[in-house]
Amino acid sequence: MSVGEEVQNVQVSPQQSLGTAAARNLATTTKSAPQMQEITSRWLLKMLPWVQVQGGTYRVNRRLSYSVGDGRVTFVQTGDRVAVIPAELGELPALRDFGDAEALAELARRCEQRDIPAGQLLATAGEAADRVFLLAHGRVEKIGTGPYGDETVLGVHADGAYFGDHSLIEGDALWEYTARAVTDCTVLTLQRADVLNLAERSDSLREHLAGLLAIPQQRTNKYGEAAIDLSAGHVGEAVVPHTYVDYDSAPREYELSVAQTVLKVHSRVADLYNQPMNQTEQQLRLTVEALRERQEHELINNREFGLLNNCDYGQRIQPHDGVPSPDDMDELLSRRRGSKLFLAHPRAIAAFGRECSKRGLVPESVDVGGHRMPAWRGVPIFPSNKIPVTDARTTSIICMRTGEAEQGVVGLQQTGIPDEIEPSLSVRFMGIDEQAIISYLVTAYYSAAVLVPDALGVLENVEVSRWR
Repeated sequence: MSVGEEVQNVQVSPQQSLGTAAARNLATTTKSAPQMQEITSRWLLKMLPWVQVQGGTYRVNRRLSYSVGDGRVTFVQTGDRVAVIPAELGELPALRDFGDAEALAELARRCEQRDIPAGQLLATAGEAADRVFLLAHGRVEKIGTGPYGDETVLGVHADGAYFGDHSLIEGDALWEYTARAVTDCTVLTLQRADVLNLAERSDSLREHLAGLLAIPQQRTNKYGEAAIDLSAGHVGEAVVPHTYVDYDSAPREYELSVAQTVLKVHSRVADLYNQPMNQTEQQLRLTVEALRERQEHELINNREFGLLNNCDYGQRIQPHDGVPSPDDMDELLSRRRGSKLFLAHPRAIAAFGRECSKRGLVPESVDVGGHRMPAWRGVPIFPSNKIPVTDARTTSIICMRTGEAEQGVVGLQQTGIPDEIEPSLSVRFMGIDEQAIISYLVTAYYSAAVLVPDALGVLENVEVSRWR
């Protein structure tokens, strides 16, 4: 029998009852509210103490500080050639506030590129230092001698760092530590002889270097702040020193940033399709969620006030072995008092958990508002997918102290604004156009401030994809 004959012999039974598709026309369905994958826990917004900024600007007054030039150098790459941006040489303490663009360009041209293989020494402790190293790419360890004569790692340099800058103005400068490449590195070197040679032909550079040597050494504390003269332990009629606390004459000011959008809802939808859920309310709810997600992203990544970009370079450390180990987390904690929280990408938290498992350690957990959060040394580790993971599968871990009373990190907002529906977030009716579309302006105002540099620390270049 052919296939066609088999099909003809199939008997189709007539439908004997109402089908489900037709029955649904008379049924009342049970609906969920509109769902949204973008919504996250937003722990940073929950844990930051928020300060009311009534005038829209928050000024951070600090003691006068004399520490300058503690920045990073930026490079441009063309193929396998790397060059330093001339203006970035102003990050070196010896060239800070030097504004001769022509002389800086000449110094940039005199920087010599070197490719250093892993394991090679760039400098040896005790030897004469006659050049500054600008690290364009790679990792360099600072090697010193431990208390019992053994070799110890004092720290790690990474992309954008520099070392040996004291050699530019000190003729008898010595290397205080040994510098060894951990990975293949690309560095630029600027020799002291080249700087002095250019100074012979450049009046501006010669006067700048002479001015540095003529400036008397300022008395500072270990944080670079102007010292406060005190006397302790004296007896009799000793002369008590006179002092005063000097302030920074140009303190930093943070202006509230803004995130906005215009929500549009057709009046017919708003009038007729509001049961069982109000369409305008649901549209607004999801829009507010998206604004809050963007707010947290900006608080972490914004170039002006974001935490990753506003961390002091002295508070940025590199992992000793690439992966986030308990040792690295301890180092991060040791840089500040009263750390309140870690903030890390979930993949970084998983990588840290793997390192703990290898050592047979089980991170404790703490209760935060009814949620059990992983913790290290009693400091909770909060997840945030707003911290970027690079193409090289590296990310950062943030540690911070929070609150104005603790001189920590604070969030900035202004409550009581017109048409406010949440703190510092408003929804303003903008009218109905000729196409019967209703418009609402949804606005959120926010920013963040780091009150003192050691309130915020970052563990950079954390590898999250190493399995071994």
